Amino acid sequence: MSTILDKTLGQLVVEDYRRADILKSHNLDFCCGGKQTLEQACAEKQLFVDDIIAQLEQIPASSKASENIDTWPADLLCDYIEKKHHRYVENSIPIIKSYLEKVWAAHGTQNPSLATVKSIFFATADELTLHLKKEELVLFPYIRKLTSHQISGTKDINPPSFNSVQNPIQTMLDEHEQAGANLREIAAITNNYQPPASACNTYRVLLAKLQEFENDLHRHVHLENNVLFEKAIQMEQSILAT
Repeated sequence: MSTILDKTLGQLVVEDYRRADILKSHNLDFCCGGKQTLEQACAEKQLFVDDIIAQLEQIPASSKASENIDTWPADLLCDYIEKKHHRYVENSIPIIKSYLEKVWAAHGTQNPSLATVKSIFFATADELTLHLKKEELVLFPYIRKLTSHQISGTKDINPPSFNSVQNPIQTMLDEHEQAGANLREIAAITNNYQPPASACNTYRVLLAKLQEFENDLHRHVHLENNVLFEKAIQMEQSILAT
């Protein structure tokens, strides 16, 4: 049986999402870096793994989050991700862009790093917009098709134009990594979203929105990388093997 030490960061969060806050507080990446075991990740960052295990074990078992999303079928996961996370991204991008324009115009002279934050976010927003469309129009429909075949037990699935689900998944993984790296850079530039003493209310709201955006992306990427994509690959392999 795997111990906490041997489990990947992704597995730990799949089992109980409350663990995400603890891992994040130690800068342990459970999204794009979710394939590392806790032991490997702590060794890489020179962290005391026993301290982190103690914190993870302090989470009360009786109040474990009730949303066992890892047990959901893949098509339901697609629906959930689209309705919750894709909509959040689509709705948040224009709001954050507007705040960035205002704050950069008012405070850019005193805080020139805002120009970099603005540039990174605008580029990331464009990339994410295209990314979501590729999921909604190409990858997710095929995952829903795999789910339907699995439920019905039929094996006559026509091969997709991309040959295997692993090909678009790899593209999504690469794009997740890039988006995560971009937002980590924004976090570093803004001192983890801490407003300067002279910041006006709009500036403070902007930083809060950026932090919220990054937090949602972590949850979003975790559900895809560590839950949905794993299910899709297993389904396809199971269908094609028989």
